[in-house]
Amino acid sequence: MVYLLVSIIVIALILFISSFFMSDKFKNLEDQIEQISIVTMQDTYQIKKKLKVLEEELLTENSFQHDTQIPKSVQDKPLLIQKVYHLHQQGYSTEDISSQTDLSSHDVQTILNHNI
Repeated sequence: MVYLLVSIIVIALILFISSFFMSDKFKNLEDQIEQISIVTMQDTYQIKKKLKVLEEELLTENSFQHDTQIPKSVQDKPLLIQKVYHLHQQGYSTEDISSQTDLSSHDVQTILNHNI
């Protein structure tokens, strides 16, 4: 009886110690799900950002499209480029224009360099 009790305790200790060295499959699965969730959230954010730019371009009023100060070459461009040019004429800085149009400062500067 004592041998049986001692052997059960030894087996339990061996199994307990070996459990620390085994990989946790649930932890790996949780990490994969978390990674997929992060990627999905990043994709959703980028899609929303692009959709916002497209909506602005399509829904922006044409109030500055017929402005006599805007050259004909810029009037034929998309509304977003017209808006950048119009804001630049009003004296806004490149950073202000980039924050209003959700474009990078480099993109705003490129638009202004190609259309002025």
